[in-house]
Amino acid sequence: MSEIKTPWGSISSKVSLFPIYYLIFIYGFVYILPFGKNLFGTTWFDLLKKEDGPLEWLQFSQFFISSLMGLFIYYKSKKKRSIDALIWLFFSIFCFLISAEEISWGERITGFSLNSISELSIQGETNFHNLPFFHNILLDPLLHVLCIFFGWVGWRKWPNLNSLPSKKYSLFFLFVSLFFAYYDISWASTVEHIRNDQEIFEFLLSTGIFLHFWGEFKIIKNH
Repeated sequence: MSEIKTPWGSISSKVSLFPIYYLIFIYGFVYILPFGKNLFGTTWFDLLKKEDGPLEWLQFSQFFISSLMGLFIYYKSKKKRSIDALIWLFFSIFCFLISAEEISWGERITGFSLNSISELSIQGETNFHNLPFFHNILLDPLLHVLCIFFGWVGWRKWPNLNSLPSKKYSLFFLFVSLFFAYYDISWASTVEHIRNDQEIFEFLLSTGIFLHFWGEFKIIKNH
């Protein structure tokens, strides 16, 4: 059980409180940290969340390692045709595809690109999630559905499926959904559109998935 200690007493929780501590650290400390522009020409906060920045590479690492752990979990499954095993397999493939998309299928490392795709991509890179139709219409709704499913629906409706993230990790996904909902709604508001801090919040998504895989991986490895 997680616990927040305050001068007025402790607040207990059945979910991981890491997302709260993480956001407090980012917006309460990194956001105001000085001298970033003197050293890098940009603030520490902007350096952290920029395209191809530290958080994006951490996300790639977490998704890629998760895909490997998921394959190991599937390999060790005694009933490979069970719903749990098949979800782990599907989840592993999904994580690999996301990790590949994060680095534009190796373009950022090798410099090799497919012009037929990069010329259409909003970022001019070899990836599919930045193709206009997917990026402008499908991406955010799919992200909302995914995060609400992982953060709420999955563990409530199918608590016996260990392949789905448990209640413990719910905040990792629900905070992401909340940010993107607020971000999307701000497009239709009468005030200025809010700043795009998606990398700050997407890191919570990749971390929640990684911890979910890591927990099951440790259990199987120790048996």
